[in-house]
Amino acid sequence: MNTLRFRRTALALATASVLPFALAACSDSDSGRDAAAGAAAEASADASSPAADASAPMTADGPFGAACAGVPKEGAGSFDGMAKDPVATAASNNPALSTLVAAVKQAGLVDTLNNAKDITVFAPTNDAFAKIPKADLDKVLADKAALTKILTYHVVGEKLTPKQLENGSFATLETGKVTTTGSGESYKVNGTSNVVCGNVPTANATVYIVDTVLMPKQPK
Repeated sequence: MNTLRFRRTALALATASVLPFALAACSDSDSGRDAAAGAAAEASADASSPAADASAPMTADGPFGAACAGVPKEGAGSFDGMAKDPVATAASNNPALSTLVAAVKQAGLVDTLNNAKDITVFAPTNDAFAKIPKADLDKVLADKAALTKILTYHVVGEKLTPKQLENGSFATLETGKVTTTGSGESYKVNGTSNVVCGNVPTANATVYIVDTVLMPKQPK
């Protein structure tokens, strides 16, 4: 009888001594699982963040400038549409360039511009032409030789990047020179004409839309 009581007591003591360790082990295991789960969640969040996504594509250089907002979002006059057409055709689909397009047609330069390879066109807006007194503009439009001289002065025989415009001097098809200055998204041509929507691609040209008509220097 004493022996049986001793065994029960010993068993109770053994159970009492082992139980805290078992509970502690379970608690440590649960904590470990919670910590691992937390670490995995943090790793997943970090991996999905833009900073951690090393494969995220970089934004390519494209059109810039306040007036770009006025370009149609869809259709032939949009940036995607203009990129598919040669420059004179592309300009004809942009409502802000209708005066320029009429002048190009008047001078008979549509085919010349459309068939040229890798050119840059500084394209004055309708508002740019509106700065010219009407009598003077009508006189120029009626003089094909003078009109051709002015329009070809807006064309450079190579595709120019914004970087090249930072401090550039370029020969034009008119045989004169245009100078460019600026940086970022702010550029001037000949010190007076602002680029209001630049780096616009067409099938054969890069277009910089400007707010003032460029005038070639008159021979002395």
